[in-house]
Formats: sequence, C-alpha cells, structure tokens
Amino acid sequence: MKGIFITFEGNEGSGKTTVIQAIKEMLVSSGVSVTLTREPGGSKIAEQIRNIILDKNNVEMDAKTEALLLAAARKQHLVEVVLPALKQNHIVLCDRYVDSSLAYQGYARGIGIEEVYEMNLFATDHLLPNLTIYIDITPELGLNRIASNNRNVNRLDLENLKFHQLVHEGYAIIQNMFPNRIVRVDGNQSKEKVIEDSKQIVMTFLNRK
Repeated sequence: MKGIFITFEGNEGSGKTTVIQAIKEMLVSSGVSVTLTREPGGSKIAEQIRNIILDKNNVEMDAKTEALLLAAARKQHLVEVVLPALKQNHIVLCDRYVDSSLAYQGYARGIGIEEVYEMNLFATDHLLPNLTIYIDITPELGLNRIASNNRNVNRLDLENLKFHQLVHEGYAIIQNMFPNRIVRVDGNQSKEKVIEDSKQIVMTFLNRK
C-alpha cells in the first residue's frame, strides 16, 4: 500500500462534504491523484447497505445490527474502492470511517467504544487512516444547518438532540484516544475558515511525508 488515506469526521451538519470537495480540488490542481469516496457506501454493495441503514422506515433497527451493517459496508468499500486506490498511490479522501462507528454506535448507542473498535479492526484488517480531520461543530448548530439547507432527511436526522450531543461527546473521547491521527478543526467558524484550516492541516501533513 503506497497511497495516503485521509478521513473526515464530525456531527451531522458539520460541513464535511464541502470541505472534502475543496481539498480534492486543491490536490488535483497540484497534480495529485485523488480518490474521493464516502461511508457508509462508496461502492455498489456498500451503497445498498447504506440505503438499509439510513432508511427512515427502519426505526426499529437494533443498535448492534446497525453497527454490524456499517462494518460490513466498510469492508466491501475497502476491498472495492479504498485499497485499490491506495495501491495506485492515490490520496484517498473519505467522508466518515471507523471513528463514526465509535462515536455513533459505540458511544451514543451505548454498545461500547472498545467493542465497536474491535469489530471494525476485524472488518478492516486493522487499516486505520494516516490522518483524520475532525470538524467539531456543536450539535445544535449542525442540526440548524441541515434544516436550513433542505437536505434530504435520513434516519439519523430523526434522532433527538440528546443523541447528537452524545455523538459529540463520543468524538471528544475518540480524539483523545488517537491524538496523533485525529486533528480537530473548529466547525463553528465560517465555512470559508473551516475549509482554510482543513486545507492547512492536509498540506502540513503531506509536506512531512
């Protein structure tokens, strides 16, 4: 594996998608080969699993079922998209990865961060990102942004504020678990400042390689 694996994390409405697109454009303009992808999803089978996970009608889904489905989608996505791109020496930019499962299912759903981590180490053959940018936004602001952007509502958007606050707490714990990999960006700033800070983190990281 020769490439670089960079993931982006944050609560709902953190602006990850916008940031990732801006970073992709920056890297491509400098002549770098980039693969942009997302989780859950990113490949045909993984996208089908994503549809099950986020379907608003599946409110009765058990927390462990959700965690296992996410791990299964993650494995398929790695095999089909991430690993081939890394072997081709691409920089892979991925919207969510293992840390999302630790925050959402491990902490907010109460399964246990360590339990979900072990599950995902099995699914990913211990592949962790080289760098993770965590866009730290208050849950209230993130949800307000979603409401104002008229984004399609998925099953996770239907959760109450307390759930999203727990996700936020979970991310803080996970950042402390992996301080050398996860770099925090203040997501409560303007979109332009969040993008600029994220670009700076990526460029600083790449210049050290």
